[in-house]
Amino acid sequence: MAAIESPEIESHGICRAGKVREDNQDAIRFWRPDDLSVKYGPLYGIADGMGGYAHGGVASSLALETFFDTFYKSNGISVPQKLRLGVQNANMGIYQTAQRLGVPRMGTTLTAVNLVGQTLNLVHVGDSRAYLIRDKVAKCLTNDHTRVGEMVRMRMLSPEKVRTHAQRSVLNKCLGVGLFVQPDVFNVPVRDGDIIVLCTDGVWSVIEDAEFSELAGTSGGPEELSRKVYDLAMTRDSDDNLSVVAIYIRRLVSDSADAPPPSWLLRLIRRLLIQPGEA
Repeated sequence: MAAIESPEIESHGICRAGKVREDNQDAIRFWRPDDLSVKYGPLYGIADGMGGYAHGGVASSLALETFFDTFYKSNGISVPQKLRLGVQNANMGIYQTAQRLGVPRMGTTLTAVNLVGQTLNLVHVGDSRAYLIRDKVAKCLTNDHTRVGEMVRMRMLSPEKVRTHAQRSVLNKCLGVGLFVQPDVFNVPVRDGDIIVLCTDGVWSVIEDAEFSELAGTSGGPEELSRKVYDLAMTRDSDDNLSVVAIYIRRLVSDSADAPPPSWLLRLIRRLLIQPGEA
């Protein structure tokens, strides 16, 4: 029996309090099935608890735990549906926990990516970011759900001014503050050699998009890249928690839709195609 082909993916993450904050309200999580050829593939996530609200660290950790649990335990639905359901369950879990603890609000961002075949599936709420680095160019895949981000999309503010704007961190969408939340869910094709970077705003607010690709160009793998990103953010005196996840796509396998049919199916098709008198 031929061995099942599996993709080669390497990942590493750093999640620290940073220079200024006493507590860390960020959280990261990733899970790779023992058999990477399973239908729903590996999942990576990052969340940033809202510092202005109570229990931000609880919110970010709970969001990722609930999201991951929902994603891998919900069967019979598509990947986009899994992503949406995971966000809704995480949102409700945070909201109900706040009610139980008697705190006015708990909130967090959540950005996650899932790799199946040659497709990267993304779900996003808030202002953490996902970057795709390809051919020495870094592209931000996500839109910031902030007042400033909305101003950029309306062309009232240039993208270059986002990082220094006084209201950069004012969210207009997050998990935990309402009964329902509408995440961004989409997918992009990926290929061998691509690098994915997830990071919270404490990182990207002090590192330009082009610098992510420059750091990747001088790094041999995800651990080195995540360390370089973290060190640069610390050097530039970021005043927030610092979290980064680097994912190196070394080699992919074909999507299941493009894979050859199993031998039992081929035999069945042959039997059905045999005409009387040909057996």
